[in-house]
Order: sequence, then structure tokens, then C-alpha cells
Amino acid sequence: MAVDELQAIIQRCQVLEEADFKGEDFNLFQVAGQKCLEDGYAAQLLEVIQNEKNKVIIKNMGWNLICPLVRCILVYKQEDDKREHCLKILDQLSQLCNPKELFLGLLEQIEQTSGEQVCQTVMLLLQPLQTVLLKLQNKKAYSVGLSLAMIMNQLTPLPVPYTKQQIQEDKLGLCQCCNAVVDFAKPFVNEVVKNMEKSSEYNDMELKEELLKFCMKSLKYPLLTAQLEQLEGIEEHPFRRFATEIIDILWNIRELIPLVVLGHKGKSPHWENEEFADIERKNSADSLACLSYLVFVQHFELFFLTYHTTDLFESCLLKMEDNSLLHQYLEFRDFINVPQVLVKVMTLCPMEHLRKKSLNILQLFIDKFEAEGKYTLFRCLLKTSNHAGVEGYIIKNIKDQIHLSLTKACDNIWFTGHHLISLLDLVLLLPEGAETDLLQNSDRIMASLNLLRYLVIKDCESDNQTGVWTMLAKIEQNFLKPLHVGLNMSKAHYEAEIKNKKENKREAQSSKTICSVTVSGEKMPAMTTEMQLQVLHSALFTFDLIESVLARVEELIEVKIKGGMDENS
Repeated sequence: MAVDELQAIIQRCQVLEEADFKGEDFNLFQVAGQKCLEDGYAAQLLEVIQNEKNKVIIKNMGWNLICPLVRCILVYKQEDDKREHCLKILDQLSQLCNPKELFLGLLEQIEQTSGEQVCQTVMLLLQPLQTVLLKLQNKKAYSVGLSLAMIMNQLTPLPVPYTKQQIQEDKLGLCQCCNAVVDFAKPFVNEVVKNMEKSSEYNDMELKEELLKFCMKSLKYPLLTAQLEQLEGIEEHPFRRFATEIIDILWNIRELIPLVVLGHKGKSPHWENEEFADIERKNSADSLACLSYLVFVQHFELFFLTYHTTDLFESCLLKMEDNSLLHQYLEFRDFINVPQVLVKVMTLCPMEHLRKKSLNILQLFIDKFEAEGKYTLFRCLLKTSNHAGVEGYIIKNIKDQIHLSLTKACDNIWFTGHHLISLLDLVLLLPEGAETDLLQNSDRIMASLNLLRYLVIKDCESDNQTGVWTMLAKIEQNFLKPLHVGLNMSKAHYEAEIKNKKENKREAQSSKTICSVTVSGEKMPAMTTEMQLQVLHSALFTFDLIESVLARVEELIEVKIKGGMDENS
């Protein structure tokens, strides 16, 4: 039995000093360990590796298991317990093995992989490879450079997904793998940045040069041929994220400006062979052309500059007290531009974490202003954001301020009375009347209905602190009635679409046939009839939700008016 053979070798080696291990011991350990993995005894092998008594043996011999270990992990299915045991073994080896030996073993595995297994193998080994590299004391820069070069050389022959469908399928895993490689490089980027911050005369340029080479290679492949336009339906475009990360590395290691402005990178290798020199110049020219396209055409520099600027801005805001900024600051163009820039990042940036960060900073910015400043900001953003999600978010903020005004002892004139009425004029209406695209504006509409429901519940007609009862006729005319008409029109349109799709389903030979549908005036990507029906039913669900809240609001208004009349009679 494989486990017995392994135990016999382990017992024999336990009594030996580290210096007495022979080549035969290494071979026997590798064969027995491999047999354990192949025969399905990964759990037992894991126990052997975790045993403290075997620490010295694993340190010296464990790296020999990398090859069979990777082979088994790639064969097992995700949910298989044996795969989980193999992954734990890999993690243990990265912690226990001699870093130099394990580094060579991992690199050898990456070099030997090919075809469809390239990205799977690279992504599997990135974490242990990073762990080992961080432990290396000597030749770290060389080892990091060798790792990145090997990885990129293995990825380069793979076709770059270009169409939306190819990017979404990511058949070979290239999109995911590229971004995983960037994450792998981050600790080494941080090391360079930390060293540059310590001394303005940072002389250890080797690691920086290796990172620069990686960025230049990445610009040539995959970015030079990648589809970088924002694609509808892909929330976080993988190659746009990758491009942003590469530019971010160049910025952090202080190479972006020289590359963009001066058009050259740091050291270039000296080639005796002129043919090699020509190839180097061609590759460099391709990379610089791609970088120029990203910066001057795709405007990627706006996102990374915003990211670093927002870090600083967030830090400043956190040091300030809430409600401490006077509204007069908004008379300065720089102050009023801040929320508008944040809104652009929130709605246009391809990277989800940057969008969320900008949203958090926008809220911080709002919180720092006193009541009149908040009021001014809300008016400005409602008029300029042109985005239903942002408008919905601002309307929720308005509701929160009204709640504070109604529940606090102090009188806040900006979110009650005639000032609030002026603000509600911007909120409680449909932008294009009954013709408004309700699906596109659903976030704004739901936030407006929730605000109106709150006002009707909290503010009695006799008190009328908010002024909502004064403007009820206008609200009905500009908001409630057009919303009823719009809902009826929209539901009729979508129900007709659903009926039409169901009738044509047989002719389309069930759900396998690919066709298209137009929603909100835009042609949707190719999808099956079944998928289209799901989208249409989802739209109807949204309309039903809006309709139920609208009915509740009107019911509350009727009850309040009737209650007021009974009190007066």
C-alpha cells in the first residue's frame, strides 16, 4: 500500500541528520508520495506533511511532490474532497519547504504546462510562488523577474478574447489569470514604493526594472490586441481592470510620466546580435503605442489619478467634524466640482471597488456640510448627475435630512417649509411625464415614492411642516397621474412582448435559437427566447413593485385627508 511505503521511508529518514539525506531517499520519497496522490490517499499524505516530526524531511524533499500534486489538482473536480486535501498540501509545502528548491519546482511546473491548462496551472501556483518569493533574501529581484517573465511567456501564445461573448465565457481563463498575475505582483510593487519613500535616492533598481519589464510585456500582450471599450452587460470589464492595474503599477514605481511624456523606459538590454536589438525596439514601440492609446484615447489616467486623489481626499474628510463646512465653500468651483467628479467615477469607472469608494467619499463629503450646504449640494446633483441611481441615492439623503428636521428640537428651515417645497419640485415629478422610461428610472421613482410615503405618514395635514400638503395637487399632476399612465403603457408593452415571444417560441425551435430583443430603446445582446422572457418578466416585476408602492402612497393620502376632514367637521 502506498501509505505504508511512504511511512517506511519517513521512519527511515527521521533518524537521519539533514546532511545525511541521499539522492536515493529523495527518489523514494517522491515515488511513494506520488503513489499516495494517484491512489487517492491525499488525506493521509497531508497528515504526514503536517506531522511536526517530519518537518526537516518535508523541508528538504517536499518540493518533489509539486509535479504530481498539480497533476492531481487539475484532474479532481472542484467539489471533490481529495482536491481540497491536495490544495492544503500545496499550502503546507509553500510554508515548510526550502524556498530556493520550491521556487525552482514551481517555476518548472509553470514552464512545462501547455494548452488549455496554462491558465489553470498559473492561477493554482501564483499564491505558493508569491509566498516563496517573499521569503527569498538573495536574488529576490531576479527571481521575481524570472517568475513574471515565465508566466507571461506561457500566456502569450493564448488567443485574447475579443467579443463580449468570448470575454464573458473566458474559455481558457486568460481574463481571470491576467488579473490574478497583477495581484501576485502587488507585494513587490509595495516593496519598491516603500523603499522609494524611505529615500529619494533609491538605488536598488533591480526589482523596479523587473516590474517595469512586466508592465511593458503586459501592454504588448494582452492589452495591445484586447477589446477595451466598455461593454454593456459586463459590470467589471476584465481587460479594462487589468489595464488600470498596469497603469497603477507604472505610476507607483514612478515610470508612467517618463514613458508617456518622454517615450522611453529605463534600462534596455544591450544586444550583441542586431536582430535581437531590433525585436527589443519593436516590442518597446508596441508597448508604448498601447500605453499612449490607454492614456490619451481611453483616458485611463483619469481613473488612477482619481483613485490616488480620493485616497488623500478621504483622509482629509475623515479628520473633519460632520456639519462643519459652511455652504459658502460651494461658491468655489473646486468644491462644487468634487461631487460631480465623484459621480462620474461612480457611474463610468470600470472597476467596482473604485465605484464603491467614490460613493463612500461622496457621502462623507455630504456629511461634512451644514444644512444649507447639503441643501445646495442636493439641488446641484439632482440637476447634473443624469443618472437614475445617483438621483435615487440623493433622494434617500434628502429623506434622511427631513427626518432629522422633524425629529430634532432645533428648527431646520432648509428641509422644512418653502425651501423644502422648492426641493421637492425637483424630486416628485417624472422627467418626461408619462413617456418617461420607467425601467431606466426605477431607482429614482422608487426613492421618490418612498420619500412621499414618509412625508404623508410623518407630517400631518394640520401641521404641514414640510409643505407637502400645500403642493399635493402639483404632486398629483406632475408625478402620481403620469406615473399611473406610464405604468399602464409600460406593462401593456411588456405583456405584449411576452405574449409575442411565447407564440414564436415553437417556430424558434424552443430556447436553443438565438435572437434579439429591444428594451428601453436599446437592442439587447443576442440571447435565447427563454432568457429574453426572463428579462421581460423581471421588468414586469419592477413595474408591479412600483405600482404597489404607488397604491400604498395614494391610500395613505386618502386616509390622511379623510381624517383631517373628520376632525374639522
